[in-house]
Amino acid sequence: MQYGLRSISMDEVARTLGISKKTLYQYVNNKADLIKKGLVMHIEEEKQALEEIQQNAENSIDEMIKISKYVSQTLQKVNPSVIHDLRKYYQSSWELMESLHFQHTYFMIKKNIEKGITEGLYREDIRADIIAKLYIGRMDLVVDKNLFPIGEYTFSQIHSNMITYHLHGIMSGKGTEIFEALNK
Repeated sequence: MQYGLRSISMDEVARTLGISKKTLYQYVNNKADLIKKGLVMHIEEEKQALEEIQQNAENSIDEMIKISKYVSQTLQKVNPSVIHDLRKYYQSSWELMESLHFQHTYFMIKKNIEKGITEGLYREDIRADIIAKLYIGRMDLVVDKNLFPIGEYTFSQIHSNMITYHLHGIMSGKGTEIFEALNK
């Protein structure tokens, strides 16, 4: 997908999958349907991966760092033109993805913040619901090509800096010590 979604034909998809176009259309109605189903599948896979990270993390800070690395690796694989095409030509798929992603990310980040406060690693004077929404708002900025022109920064660089910024805003003194130790 070097040139984005718009440039790919259903013939190419069928050929890549090693099936006929007729067979492909038994599973999807059209290209927009294929894209929507692919996004839903991607979000479900992402949910499972992130839940596994949550279960295996040592603490809330370790969890955020591991989630950040996972998201950075995922974003590195995404061609910016795919995001552009989704927003411009497949708006209903983009809106569905944003909605599903918002719901899952909001609850995951809120849970992480609540856990971090309980662990004494995040400040007690913050509201988890507000910080989780601010986090999601920042994620929209990560893919804003006007703010971060393509080629000037990688998604990984932007996201990594955003997570560091996020954590430094919510960590307690104890949390900062753990963060520094984990990032050596």
